[in-house]
Amino acid sequence: MITDLRKKFRFREFQVYKDARKFSYGLKELSRKKFPSGEKFSLQSQLFRALDSIILNIAEGSDRGTDKDFALYLNRSHTSLNEVVSCLDIALDNKYVNQEEHQIYLIKAVNLADQLTAFRKRLLDNPSK
Repeated sequence: MITDLRKKFRFREFQVYKDARKFSYGLKELSRKKFPSGEKFSLQSQLFRALDSIILNIAEGSDRGTDKDFALYLNRSHTSLNEVVSCLDIALDNKYVNQEEHQIYLIKAVNLADQLTAFRKRLLDNPSK
């Protein structure tokens, strides 16, 4: 049964997917603790949608017909990551997070960006389908 799940939902085995989930969870928790309640339906909501989009595009793209199509979804994931970084910058500017928290998540964002870029490049350079 577990083998079937791995084959059926292969994206769950990708390190970038696992790391994106951890990144999302951590940043959502930080924002819940640090953002003012007035941002719940504004910046925080936008941040949550962008974080979810990173993960969802990896999953959705993994079942596309070609590696080129999958690479497009990884690019979409990357653009959502860019949006998250912008939300982080806004949170810093408004003093919702401090410089250290901002830096920690920027470093994690760079790691995710590098993983997405490398995965996308591998798909485009050596397509298997």
